Amino acid sequence: MSEQTMRAVTIEEFGGPEVLTPGRVARPEPLPTEVLVRVHAAGINPVDWKTRAGQGMAGLQRMPLILGWDVSGTVEEVGFGVTTLAPGDEVYAMPWFPRPAGGYAEFVTAPSRQFARKPASIGHVEAAALPLAALTAWQA
Repeated sequence: MSEQTMRAVTIEEFGGPEVLTPGRVARPEPLPTEVLVRVHAAGINPVDWKTRAGQGMAGLQRMPLILGWDVSGTVEEVGFGVTTLAPGDEVYAMPWFPRPAGGYAEFVTAPSRQFARKPASIGHVEAAALPLAALTAWQA
């Protein structure tokens, strides 16, 4: 894998599952206060398939789009000023919502404050399933 690119699932237009296209895109770099996280698991929620279909958060998105807001992974790199997380930390989050987070990719970047340390008692798949569902339950 090139350091400059990463694998991702993108969409170029709204539609059914057939618009999901695996490919390579530019790998993001963390800005000051951001972290680069290697994604181990991404949650799929109704907002993902609704947005893919042209509903949900579709009006806020630009193409090409990488869906996926709930992620769990390992911090690979930290931007200038990040003091709460370090490379190797396992984290989970729902970064950038409702802006695109790009969870259907190998890496995501977002402000460090949008990530929490993953509990050691759960795996990445379970952690990626938590953010949106837990936030919805808490708000209710």
